[in-house]
Amino acid sequence: MFEEKPDRRISRRTRGERTKRRQRYLLSSANKNKNNAETFVSSTESLSHSEESATENNNFFTWNEPAVHDMGNNLSNASTSKPKDHLYKILVIGDLGTGKTSIIKRYVHRFFTQHYRATIGVDFALKVLNWDENTLIRLQLWDIAGQERYGNMTRVYYKEAVGAFIVFDVTRRNTFESVANWKQDLDSKVQLPDGSHIPCVLLANKCDQQKEGLVTNPAKMDEYCRDNGFSAWFETSAKDNINIDEAARALVEKILEKDSVINNDKRGDQFSITRDSNPEPSGNKCSC
Repeated sequence: MFEEKPDRRISRRTRGERTKRRQRYLLSSANKNKNNAETFVSSTESLSHSEESATENNNFFTWNEPAVHDMGNNLSNASTSKPKDHLYKILVIGDLGTGKTSIIKRYVHRFFTQHYRATIGVDFALKVLNWDENTLIRLQLWDIAGQERYGNMTRVYYKEAVGAFIVFDVTRRNTFESVANWKQDLDSKVQLPDGSHIPCVLLANKCDQQKEGLVTNPAKMDEYCRDNGFSAWFETSAKDNINIDEAARALVEKILEKDSVINNDKRGDQFSITRDSNPEPSGNKCSC
């Protein structure tokens, strides 16, 4: 028995053929790249010719110009139609347990639960209203704890407020008796820039339960509100979502009526700064 040796000539011939095929492939690839380069050059030349023809054609630019102007007009219209943004600080005050937090949660987050802890100090919530197509209103609601009226922090909490809700519980007569004290405390510690009292709406909360006291007589309640400077009053229920939105809308409407007073005061401050920085010579005027 002997072992057959492989034919080396076949393997050498095979490698030679592979080398030739590789050379032919590289040559064909080089020719293809050359043709592509020539095609790209010719395409570029034809494109430049087209651009020159377009430049010579005045009608081409006359047709495109209105589109550019229309776009500019649309942008200017969009900028001028931007809604005016208002930020108002609203106080929610009243005795402990009258449902202040429940009213805010119902109004802002659209839900109600009976498992609330008593508010300590102050809490906050933000409500955004698309009042109309030109007005965006942000209400910053300050939920002030019922016992704070007996402390010294209410003046700090009340600062820069432009509206308020005073809340009492229709099932507890003593919470209504405290309303006058809350209103007096409010009026003594915060005013609008012109010195007038901020708009205040009285909320007779928990109206879904048995009522007691003056709230059972709507005519007497109307008279009470007029005598004590309330803008309006509403029977409300955070549990059943009764008159929550209506009361808030009534307060915002009253605030908007006073908005010019607030804005004029701000513009007046800006004007006084400008006037002081550029004083006018006058012997009868003094800037101080």
